[in-house]
Amino acid sequence: MDFQHRPGGKTGSGGVASSSESNRDRRERLRQLALETIDINKDPYFMKNHLGSYECKLCLTLHNNEGSYLAHTQGKKHQTNLARRAAKEAKEAPQQPAPEKVKVEVKKFVKIGRPGYKVTKQRDPETGQQSLLFQIDYPEISESIAPRHRFMSAYEQRIEPPDRRWQYLLLAAEPYETIAFKVPSREIDKGESRFWTHWNRETKQFFLQFHFKMEKAMQPPSGPMPPMGMKRPPPLMGSLTPRPPPIDSMPPPPPGGMPLPPLPPGIPAPPQMPPQMPPQMPPQMPPQMPPQMPPQMPPQMPPQMPPQMPPGPGVPPPAPLPPLMRPPLPSEGPGVMPPPPPNN
Repeated sequence: MDFQHRPGGKTGSGGVASSSESNRDRRERLRQLALETIDINKDPYFMKNHLGSYECKLCLTLHNNEGSYLAHTQGKKHQTNLARRAAKEAKEAPQQPAPEKVKVEVKKFVKIGRPGYKVTKQRDPETGQQSLLFQIDYPEISESIAPRHRFMSAYEQRIEPPDRRWQYLLLAAEPYETIAFKVPSREIDKGESRFWTHWNRETKQFFLQFHFKMEKAMQPPSGPMPPMGMKRPPPLMGSLTPRPPPIDSMPPPPPGGMPLPPLPPGIPAPPQMPPQMPPQMPPQMPPQMPPQMPPQMPPQMPPQMPPQMPPGPGVPPPAPLPPLMRPPLPSEGPGVMPPPPPNN
């Protein structure tokens, strides 16, 4: 509503609105609010007459349009009549007794400690499934009470930080404390023979066993069969099911030429292979030695004679030296003496 451009008003300021204008503006704001929050088709007191106008069956008022009716529903008269109608209906309605709450008797026991237990890890030889067998002893369990169990997620407990790799198996029986086992968070196989419990009342022992589902099924080996006597390669480490040894593999022969042990009854004798001759090797020639050369003797130098000094006066000249002897040569033989050198 424009309060600025009215008679007697200054430019830039709003004039004083009359009471009728304020009421009209309030009804318009209430109508807009009611249209957003109220579904007029679900109002039990809204009615459209044959003249095209709208009536309020609670207040017996006439309205020209839906906005006028919605503004009426937010007014004081309509709200007062609604409170009066609710009080009248509550007074005339018969008083019904409140439903009684089922009271559950809380059993109180004095805890006497933790029970004894034994856990066994097993593997199914046929399917290769891993399983856990729990044996819990309750020698002082209360009468008419059987042990209970449930699986708990890691996010339900408040003892350890949650870890999605683990889950907990809870076992409870009064007056013993509730115990929990931390097991891998894998899918449990709840088949007929894969998950079972047993409570022995005579020995006061509780048994529970469950199997884990296989994560990946083992595929049969592909390709041609290996020849007889050749072993298959070892299975992968990730596979859970061990591969049986081949039936057609032959045991190693006994040492020293001993006869083979007899086969057990019911097993056919393996076919005998023809004896294999060892491969013939070509004759080996003796290694040729290089010819040995005779040792070379170093050349012999002739002995140097000392220089002869001239004899002094009155001294006789020296006598001639005997002929020099040399060793015999190989061509001359051991018993041949070389001839003496000629005398000059």
